[in-house]
Amino acid sequence: MIGRMEAIAFTERGERLLRSIELPGWTIGVSRGYGAGKTPLADWTEAAFRQADALLFAGAAAIAVRAVAPHLGSKLSDPAVLAVDEGGQFVIPLLSGHIGGANRLAERLAAAIGATPVITTATDRRGLFAVDSWAVEQRLAIVHPAAIKRVSARLLAGQPVRAGGDFPVLGTPPRGVVWTEEDAGADILLSIEDRSDTGQLQLVPPAVVLGIGCRRGIGGLAIERAVSRTLAQHRLRPEAVSAVCSIDCKREEAGLLAFCRRWNLPFQTYTAGELAGVAGDFSRSDFVRASVGVDNVCERAAVLGSGGRLLFRKTAMDGVTVAAARKPLTIRWEEGE
Repeated sequence: MIGRMEAIAFTERGERLLRSIELPGWTIGVSRGYGAGKTPLADWTEAAFRQADALLFAGAAAIAVRAVAPHLGSKLSDPAVLAVDEGGQFVIPLLSGHIGGANRLAERLAAAIGATPVITTATDRRGLFAVDSWAVEQRLAIVHPAAIKRVSARLLAGQPVRAGGDFPVLGTPPRGVVWTEEDAGADILLSIEDRSDTGQLQLVPPAVVLGIGCRRGIGGLAIERAVSRTLAQHRLRPEAVSAVCSIDCKREEAGLLAFCRRWNLPFQTYTAGELAGVAGDFSRSDFVRASVGVDNVCERAAVLGSGGRLLFRKTAMDGVTVAAARKPLTIRWEEGE
């Protein structure tokens, strides 16, 4: 994945510094906030805050704070915001240190330019487990984010944090974290099921692949309603869905494409022969076979696309059929472990 960083300098020296940065995995756009033809700071910040993964200000941290203040939304969605002095001595993460990745980005930027990263979050300063940073690294969606504070407070107080759920984690838990087999007693719960009513910090792995069939010409909103209701019936979190699969005659189906864009999901299609070759016990329909050449689309597509097992069979609703499969997923305590 390529990250997009927008950077702005307020002096010639700061601009030279920004243009010297090489950071693998990132594209960096540099703007001039000084001199003739400068970019208005308010306009630049509004656009960068909306479009970029990270904002970097070369200048006083106070400038950055005032510039981004009108745009602050949620720690779950705000981009990383950092400041570096024009001489390149210090890199300071100001916003979204964990979920937005500003702390880790500050360390990488500092290493690239020979600066010192100034990290102020308590868990990082004390070398403790930062659950929100870990969730981002492992691509886990965060449910009930207010519980992050409770987890961090326990760690800072020297109390154990219990983690458990449907997805065992490989490796050794970090200091202060204990794996438990009792879901109800877990402070951190890894599950694709909807457990939001428990108040636990739920982390949702992207482990569900949907197989979808639909009537020709059906709209994207109708497909979205069918999917949302079906997931709710089976108590599955929508954040767990990682892909949509169907038969190749649906590859240009406007409603399916619109739904996938709206949910930001990849869309994969297979031939009737590929679907027919999937081993398993599936629902069968002579009508479907006569129409598209295989007896079942959604169940077979879900299993083929996931490489796993069915979670629920075909559910039909208002011209849409939905099935889901769970794909094998590896979660680790340490990245690259």
